[in-house]
Amino acid sequence: MATDTALAWDRYAADYQGLARLSTDTAHYGPDVPGEDELRLLGDLKGKRVLELGCGAAQCSIAFAKSGATAVGVDLSASQLARARQLCESEEVKVELRQGDMADLAFLRADSIDVAFSSYAFQYVEDLNRVFRQVHRVLKVGAPLVFSLPHPVWSVVDEASETPAIGRSYFDSSPIEPSGGQVQAVRYPHTFSELYMGLNRASYRVELVLEPEPKATHHSAFWHEAMSRVPPTLIMRARKEGN
Repeated sequence: MATDTALAWDRYAADYQGLARLSTDTAHYGPDVPGEDELRLLGDLKGKRVLELGCGAAQCSIAFAKSGATAVGVDLSASQLARARQLCESEEVKVELRQGDMADLAFLRADSIDVAFSSYAFQYVEDLNRVFRQVHRVLKVGAPLVFSLPHPVWSVVDEASETPAIGRSYFDSSPIEPSGGQVQAVRYPHTFSELYMGLNRASYRVELVLEPEPKATHHSAFWHEAMSRVPPTLIMRARKEGN
């Protein structure tokens, strides 16, 4: 599925970037929810080595670099990374960009990363436990993995409906295929217990769980009326424990 995901994002990159219009001044956690400038989940990044998983056009990594971090971004999509290189040049910052799977981190030494971060990319990963294990290897002991993804409850929402409606069971673990001929990647729903237990088994200590309420104004192009009733985004912070 990795190749299909890469192909889908290669085709969708231009449309997505045009709709999202993501800032390069602060990390984002999802559509219509507060960003790092408000949530302050990563701490002071100056002098730290930060790994972004599923970096896309690297807007978050660029923000990390602006904060004084050494940023490393990994993404499957060549088109997204091409845009990332253009952005890095225009913003006059350096980000190490790697094309590849989020679980393929052999290019990084063990215990070499101060912070691992991912925004809305884990939904495209079927085997998240493998990602958790590989990230654990490269993180320093006590270092955090901070990530966001669509809230597990959001998977029940019928996004094709203009009004809030339930479209599938929360317990349905089958992949979510793009509808209406859209050029988008297949998504994999993950229950909260699956996320929590996966982190626990991979020797992380979950220390923070957030379900941020969407902003009341200035809705993005991805706004859906159901977001006012169902939490759209889940954010978790977990720290590596031991080796």
